[in-house]
Amino acid sequence: MIDFARELNPIQYEACTNINGPVMVIAGPGSGKTRVLTYRIAYMLEQGIKPWNILALTFTNKAAREMKERLGKLVGPSGLQVWAGTFHSIFAKIMRIESQKIGYPSTFTIYDTEDTKSLIGNLLVEMGFDKAVYTPNMVRNRISSAKSLLISPQAYAANEELLEEDKSRDVPQMYKVYAAYARRCFDSAVMDFDDLLYNFFLLLQRNPDEVLEKYRKKFQYLLVDEFQDTNYLQYAILKKLVRFQGSAENICIVGDDAQSIYAFRGATIDNILNFEKEFSNVGIFKLEQNYRSSKHIINAANNVINFNTKQIQKKIWTDKEESRQIGLIRALTDIEEARKVVDTIFELKNRDHLSSSEIAILYRTNAQSRAFEEHLRRNNMAYRIYGGMSFYQRKEVKDMLAYFRLVVNTRDEEAFRRVINHPKRSLGNTTIDKLIDYARTEKISVWEAMTKPIFPTRTQQQLHEFHQMIETLHAESLTEDAYVLATHIFQRSGLSAMLRADTTLEGKGRLENIQSLLDGIKEYVENDVLDEMPEEEGNEDELPNNLEDKSLRNYLQTIALISDQDVETEENEHISLMSVHAAKGLEFDAVFITGLEENLFPSFMSLSSEHEIDEERRLFFVALTRARKHLTLTYATSRYKFGKMTYFKPSRFLDEVGEDNLATPLHKPQNLVYDNSPRSGVSGHFQKKQTAIPTHDRFEVTPNAAHDFQAGQEVLHPRFGKGKIIRIDGGGDNKVASVRFNLGDDSERRIMLKFAKMQILG
Repeated sequence: MIDFARELNPIQYEACTNINGPVMVIAGPGSGKTRVLTYRIAYMLEQGIKPWNILALTFTNKAAREMKERLGKLVGPSGLQVWAGTFHSIFAKIMRIESQKIGYPSTFTIYDTEDTKSLIGNLLVEMGFDKAVYTPNMVRNRISSAKSLLISPQAYAANEELLEEDKSRDVPQMYKVYAAYARRCFDSAVMDFDDLLYNFFLLLQRNPDEVLEKYRKKFQYLLVDEFQDTNYLQYAILKKLVRFQGSAENICIVGDDAQSIYAFRGATIDNILNFEKEFSNVGIFKLEQNYRSSKHIINAANNVINFNTKQIQKKIWTDKEESRQIGLIRALTDIEEARKVVDTIFELKNRDHLSSSEIAILYRTNAQSRAFEEHLRRNNMAYRIYGGMSFYQRKEVKDMLAYFRLVVNTRDEEAFRRVINHPKRSLGNTTIDKLIDYARTEKISVWEAMTKPIFPTRTQQQLHEFHQMIETLHAESLTEDAYVLATHIFQRSGLSAMLRADTTLEGKGRLENIQSLLDGIKEYVENDVLDEMPEEEGNEDELPNNLEDKSLRNYLQTIALISDQDVETEENEHISLMSVHAAKGLEFDAVFITGLEENLFPSFMSLSSEHEIDEERRLFFVALTRARKHLTLTYATSRYKFGKMTYFKPSRFLDEVGEDNLATPLHKPQNLVYDNSPRSGVSGHFQKKQTAIPTHDRFEVTPNAAHDFQAGQEVLHPRFGKGKIIRIDGGGDNKVASVRFNLGDDSERRIMLKFAKMQILG
């Protein structure tokens, strides 16, 4: 038996033991949210609730795995029988069982973002639309937004507001593209990520007695993690499952409105703000004690979020005694900002003995990483960029996966397009276009059209051989496990011979990637841990059999549902570089929040809307609360933008942090930055505080000609202000002046006089 009262603080205990009716747990950062979710399920199991009657929905597979692992340790095997997973993975598993009720075969394939954009691009060409205007990415986002609001293609075409909006964007035919896309997906037995939710809702809506009632009875208790990140469609599904006559409405949502940062993905903060109005007699529990961060960090976070008026009131707190004030770095340029950040990291590693894996540099946009990468390389500091190209997005891997998809689902037209002439089979675009046109005219699948005698003998023979190869492999998919089938596909498709023939370094790398993919499939097949959702006794026939558990079809579904946050980190020591969005859910001993300037953070795209500024502020709140012990805020007064030097003002968020939480004053230029340079020769000790740094955004100068400058002259620079030329090197057009400006750091800047815009003073 678990002693819940002893292992939880009082408010956590209340949140875990009130299991009936609607419950809202407002969980501040570092407040033990996962612990509460896990112990709540454990308590439910102790009360006799069957594990298969509990549905726990998360936003990452990693979170679901962690929950089930903790449950297994708490309550044993019964914890592993709880239905826990992401919205997409849970609903995809159910759709495999029920999809035929909405016209899809159980072998439907799942398209990722790149597959979706490829299909849209092909549709746009077929429909004669300009891809420079109807860009695939824009169209995909528009369709995704419509689905998340439960707007069908028919409803879209009848919605005057949407049509007018499309006209204003010069894409008046968007409704036709949406309709064509939906038809093509259905005809190809394909679902994109949005379809897994959209079609699941339709499944419940169209089958109230047979399907909806079945899953209402099955999922008697719903738990939803990160509820602030749900969109309209996800909430609609939840309400459908939990609301029916005589229902106790046993739904528990866990989240934090202050961490709602995914509006650009369709998430709506209104779901959590209005939950109390949607349900009656809601039990509300606020987890406000923070176990992660020091006091100054917590105080700064509270100060910042209080500037948002639309929120659920709470105040996070910590009983940690040790608390270091927040560091502040002001730089004249983004390059100098990067240098000072890296120098400060050097200091932290030497003085506080921090490991690289406990340090993170956060930024608002991925483009900001470049300068930090350069300075980390110069200092031989290992780092890792989060949000880079996924392994599964590499071309050779995508090619192999396309073969897998076509073998499993011969109606997958995008997979067919990708592999029909790869490796080369003398089947060019003209042949493919003619084949597709024929299929459209005859209203048959492209796969079926391949068997019709519509081409010259040689071309027809090539199509026949390809068709036979895939058909043979498809037959094997019914009897062979994923690894055996994958190796057969690799050999018979010609990819193996093609990649092995390329002996270049890049070619070897591509072959190694495919080998890594096959190794992963081998591990998947040999893993003896059941990865399917458990069923209660008496319904075993709804689960795939043991062979299908390790089938290529199920493997494809597994990797299709991997999210960005589910990618495992490398084991070696490295400093983490990532966007603030990517940092959500992570924590580090030392965090640098960089680029804190107006028009950057907050983003220039949010400045016209109070609602969007509030979301930017929540994003900053998330960034602040990633830090455990050391937090440093940085900004630059200038950086290049679209090839032009642009001047910035400090972010409004810096003012909101509170001066008493900062180690150095924000509005007094003196002492803003310490010289932490390892090159100073005094490692592990801060140097003397700096003298005043000019507060000008830009100095007005009347430039002198390059030949006018001499050593010893006082000069004025438009960005660095006043300084003195120490020496001049080189000759002619290559003269370089070493100038010591009054910046307080005694460093010299080398200025190419041919390009300099400096004025001689006196």
